[in-house]
Amino acid sequence: MSKLHENASLPVELDGGEFLESESYSEERRPERQYCVFRAGRERFCLSVLEVEEVVDWPILTRIPLAPAFLMGVFNLRGTIVPLTDIAFTEGRRPGLLPKHVVVAALKGDSHHEDLRLGIAADEVIGTFSATEDALLDQAPNDVPHCRGMLRHEDRLALVVDLRRLMDVFPVPVI
Repeated sequence: MSKLHENASLPVELDGGEFLESESYSEERRPERQYCVFRAGRERFCLSVLEVEEVVDWPILTRIPLAPAFLMGVFNLRGTIVPLTDIAFTEGRRPGLLPKHVVVAALKGDSHHEDLRLGIAADEVIGTFSATEDALLDQAPNDVPHCRGMLRHEDRLALVVDLRRLMDVFPVPVI
């Protein structure tokens, strides 16, 4: 094969050495994480996509008598009973205006707790976003104890939900 045909797939400006340099540059990029951003009430929240199992349309709920106000009920997700919490319940929802989606999150257990699935009521699922650590702010509002920081995306901020803290603030009985 001639020299002309060997490098035919490479742009004329690049020879093999320059191509290898550009590959090593991409390895130096900062690692990115993906987040699922959703709106609950007037606030935007986000979870790492590694914590989100799926997003489902509003299910048929079974209400639990004498349950705390934040526990909207439970629903059946392919044979598993999932508790549904409303993290925006303090704002008050208009009667008859239910959220449209449920973000199903998985909280991995440790030596003291079992694995738990938890549904979070979402009025709107905005999408998934990739972000570097630079886009994360360590501060969270003091009046939102279930969040560990904020994510900058699309010139807006979303509160980063910490599932462990969420379970402490909104304790859902294991079902």
